[in-house]
Amino acid sequence: MRHRLLPLFLLALAGCRRGDESSALLSDAKQRLAARDGKLTSYALAGSAHEGAQTMDFQFAYRAPQRMLGTLGAPTSRTFAWDGEHLTERNDAARRLVTYDNGGLAAEARTGLLTALFTPFVPEGYRAPLLPGQGVSARRTEHPRGPEAVELTVKPAGTDVEVTYVLRWPTLDFLGKRTRSGEATAEIRVEEEQCEQALGLCVPRRLTQWSAGQQVAETRLTRVELNPTLPAETFTLAAPEGYGVETKTLAALGVQ
Repeated sequence: MRHRLLPLFLLALAGCRRGDESSALLSDAKQRLAARDGKLTSYALAGSAHEGAQTMDFQFAYRAPQRMLGTLGAPTSRTFAWDGEHLTERNDAARRLVTYDNGGLAAEARTGLLTALFTPFVPEGYRAPLLPGQGVSARRTEHPRGPEAVELTVKPAGTDVEVTYVLRWPTLDFLGKRTRSGEATAEIRVEEEQCEQALGLCVPRRLTQWSAGQQVAETRLTRVELNPTLPAETFTLAAPEGYGVETKTLAALGVQ
């Protein structure tokens, strides 16, 4: 009986060790991601997103803590600015400036709304992945752009969704992202990078998006400035002459 149980004991022990190694690697990765975020106190981006026959130019500026400015090009021609307290929108097509007040919105709901509004302006790789407190595992891997890399996999409880971030080790530069839901698969790949030796990190300049093995979209950045000086007025919008001015509540944005 003792000899029959020994292999089972060794397998269980190996499983425990793998679990411990994953936990230690995950903890180390989270610390390095936080340190990496701390290096990027501001950035300014400009580029274009292509999907099928559609192309959209965009610009984005960020300054810690949580100052953001996002601009969509023609034909939309809209700019959103958050100065840390107020959200404003300039709609050049409609010649209108809108200031959004809180309208009694809870802080958590406001944060969620602002995240949903500005996240599309920021390509993957400029902010650390949002990792939940549970359901995350880590493992070492290889990557052509690595050569060493780490995979952080998120599996939310009660769903069949699995999201895997591929990051260069030990700088935690974004290299790719895979999403699986049932039989459906999607992937984001970094095709070109810009590396800043002074900061000790790299950020994407061109990314492609894939679905079921076929490329469906591409984002190209024509301007990447890391840690530029961005004055406070960068994130404040004024109404040009002839523009209408109005006030709405944040809830009126209807961002999902």
